[in-house]
Amino acid sequence: MGELLSSWISRHAAFYAVPPLVMLRHCLPEVPSLRMADLHLTGDQAVRLASMLATEPDVVRGMSFSNVPQSSRRLIAARPLQCCTNCRSDDTEPVPILRSQLLGWRITCPLCGDQLREADGRELPSPFRQYRGAALRGETLLDNEAERGIRTWTSLAEIAQLLLMRRIPRPIPRQHELCRFRVLGAIVPDLDDVVVTEQESLPTPASPILPLHMRPALLAGVAIVERAGPEMLRMLRGHMMGDNRARFSDSAENMIAELAGRDPLRRCS
Repeated sequence: MGELLSSWISRHAAFYAVPPLVMLRHCLPEVPSLRMADLHLTGDQAVRLASMLATEPDVVRGMSFSNVPQSSRRLIAARPLQCCTNCRSDDTEPVPILRSQLLGWRITCPLCGDQLREADGRELPSPFRQYRGAALRGETLLDNEAERGIRTWTSLAEIAQLLLMRRIPRPIPRQHELCRFRVLGAIVPDLDDVVVTEQESLPTPASPILPLHMRPALLAGVAIVERAGPEMLRMLRGHMMGDNRARFSDSAENMIAELAGRDPLRRCS
């Protein structure tokens, strides 16, 4: 049913009336925390855990994030951010936590396809509904990269981080904090208006998970850049200044160089 490994271990602990960390250490004494088990479970650990809790190693690994590439892990939250009211099991105690509740690149449930809601079940309307088609494509691209190792011309998780770097809008707006504006606003112009009107504080590349109602903008931006190709990265750096521009340029050129190395026939002018 897509349950998270730490949730599954915690429910076993509740059955035996012991703390979750005690159950984890009983099975895997070398693993210091449930979060580490979710992110860094090894094949040998999956085998041992499966043997002790009467299931299959592939099932155990499928509940973890151990196969998610490092570039996508910044998009995995430490706590549930969202839920699917269709797949939520409120009749089970303790309530299972699904993997999808921590995935910062999802706006729909990977199990049933329903729209995800806030962790408490509320549905906040998105100001970016007009970008839904592109957002769903961005969700699919990021999900393929994280869950199935399918990449297009570059790491789309890294593109998401670049789009959250600060930019200088033109003309420079008065009476508004420049730190609120992101490169993403050069692709999704509606973003600037939402940031100003609603006084939204967007996350940084270090923690690139947007609130659920804002997330379609980033997903759409990723899809637009992926479709346009590396030339758009070079265009976007013109929206930046100083150290930010240098960092953006270095990252973008590294991505383009990697593409050229994989596809020597491609020329990026």
